[in-house]
Amino acid sequence: MKNSLLILLFTCLATLGGYAQKSPVDEVDMSINNIPRKGQRVSIQLDNKRVEAAWLKQLSEKFGNKLKNSKGVLNLDGIIIEEIAPTPIRVISKVDGTPTGTTVWWSIDLGNAYLGKEATPAQWKSAEKYLKDFARMMYREDLVSQIAEAERALVASQNNHSAVIDKSSTIKKDIEKNKARKLEIQQLLAANAAELQQFNNLIDANLKEQEAARGDIVSMRIALEAVKDRMTKIE
Repeated sequence: MKNSLLILLFTCLATLGGYAQKSPVDEVDMSINNIPRKGQRVSIQLDNKRVEAAWLKQLSEKFGNKLKNSKGVLNLDGIIIEEIAPTPIRVISKVDGTPTGTTVWWSIDLGNAYLGKEATPAQWKSAEKYLKDFARMMYREDLVSQIAEAERALVASQNNHSAVIDKSSTIKKDIEKNKARKLEIQQLLAANAAELQQFNNLIDANLKEQEAARGDIVSMRIALEAVKDRMTKIE
């Protein structure tokens, strides 16, 4: 248990060091409702459903009823994302699962141009940072979850250790009880042996008494015959 816990903690630390390089942002075109759109995509090495729920929550909390969700395609019209542009923009976004995690894609209509690495480099950098910040937030939450799991494992390990110690104490008490019981049995056996010897002695004494009684009978018969003989000799 202790080794497994250490492995889990080291895994968390190793993951923390690696996540900074695992949220690349690329310029990717995507067809939305059969209309090709230029967009920006960040890759996140986390569960698809978890990332999608977090992205939807972030946009919902910030933009409220302006968010429209149509079969997984998110539409935001006339919103202001200060980190990207000071004027209202239109956003189309989609979250997809991949073999290695999840991608969050969005296409941004800035009003006078679509977001592009070459066409709008300043806004591109700002939007890239927005997506990277979201990815970092997801990674931090994942690490918090892993740490909480490791802490629960530690508590379970400590509880198990205490239980093992308690079990050892119980076994030691049982051993002492067994020793006491063994001594009691030995004393009972000794007492039983002494009682048996007493019975054997009583039997020996009884045999002697029987022998003496038989001797008395013989003596009584001899005396009786002597008396009878005297009776016959009376004239």
